Amino acid sequence: MKTEFSLAQLADPDIAEADKILRACVHCGFCTATCPTYVLLGDELDSPRGRIYLIKEMLEKDRPPTAEVVKHIDRCLSCLACMTTCPSGVHYMHLVDQARVRIEKEYSRPLAERALRAVLALVLPRPNLFRASMIMARLARPFAALLPAPEAAAAPGLLRRIKAMLALAPKALPPPGPAGGSVFPAHGERRGRVALLQGCAQQVLAPRINQAAINLLTRHGVEVVLVRDEQCCGALTHHLGQDGDALARARANITVWKKEVEQGGLDAILITASGCGTVIKDYGFMLREDRDYAASAAQISALAKDITEYLSGLELAPSHQKGDVTVAYHSACSLQHGQKITGLPKELLSKNGFVVKDVPESHLCCGSAGTYNILQPDIASRLRDRKIANIATVKPDMIAAGNIGCMVQIAGGTSVPVVHTIELLDWATGGPKPGS
Repeated sequence: MKTEFSLAQLADPDIAEADKILRACVHCGFCTATCPTYVLLGDELDSPRGRIYLIKEMLEKDRPPTAEVVKHIDRCLSCLACMTTCPSGVHYMHLVDQARVRIEKEYSRPLAERALRAVLALVLPRPNLFRASMIMARLARPFAALLPAPEAAAAPGLLRRIKAMLALAPKALPPPGPAGGSVFPAHGERRGRVALLQGCAQQVLAPRINQAAINLLTRHGVEVVLVRDEQCCGALTHHLGQDGDALARARANITVWKKEVEQGGLDAILITASGCGTVIKDYGFMLREDRDYAASAAQISALAKDITEYLSGLELAPSHQKGDVTVAYHSACSLQHGQKITGLPKELLSKNGFVVKDVPESHLCCGSAGTYNILQPDIASRLRDRKIANIATVKPDMIAAGNIGCMVQIAGGTSVPVVHTIELLDWATGGPKPGS
């Protein structure tokens, strides 16, 4: 793609990066076939190629974002299926992230939408606030029936989004998991030492996931550390275009993780929420222009691993006779497209005694996508229903996924138990059956 940025514009590192990404695009349109919003809506501007043109026009002419541009960028899930499909290696993720920052800085959204986004950015990254909000949402659930359904397009947008938020709230909250600063020693001879990302939403909604990871790792000789003063990874505010907040959180995490590396040594920083993993692995890029943090950010990104990447290097010891448990494996977008981890989780499950089934249209997003299922509830609901219909065709006993957002989204539309991959691997090697 030909670009026409001025030399003054190209002096900005972000514009220079955008120029490089745009020039890689050859207009082939392969991305349209795998883009969830294009598949659903059939609008070229709701495809990656269409959004690339919109972003190019906005950046190149240095124009404030228009309502039309914002509508189509907001509809992007950042599922990154387009990057898996693209034969030219267009790094769409960094381009759409840059567009979101520009929108956040220069576009004035309606007051109700600004308020909702501000609440999400305030509450979701802070576990104590998030827990309190979930308790309040449970109290408000009886009133949810009075609100229009998320897919009711004729209803006011804010009411549909509130309905979507209430629908995602669990009926009950589990007790909090272990606190930051906790250390879980290896059983027997120590074979490794890792930090385990505590997460924000996950530690409130499903602390059992990290507990399963701790149990499995320590059982196999790996010491696990929950690093004190760790923060949200920054993914939630990053995808809302609030880059100042996201980068501040990245710097804070890099500081405490580097201290842990220097004091006790770490083989890896393990992540059980793949949405977080994709962003942490990108810290090196995000802070590339920060003289104080660039080198440390690259070091931390190199240490970050999805839990399944690390487990593939251990010799797991299955100990339970489970019978033929059929598992539909849902490949989270942030794992398969963002981190290019596709076959590894399925291989681990198969080796440990599960009958693993691929889901038709597995490349399509479930509609969770961080805060997307709240901000775009109508599209998210359609994607969830499509995903669940595809899962139902394989008739699973359980559904496995590697991301808490996907798990909550899918569980909202099916009675089949939705569990994390690590819970199944823990069960196979001596832990409790998920849900028991």
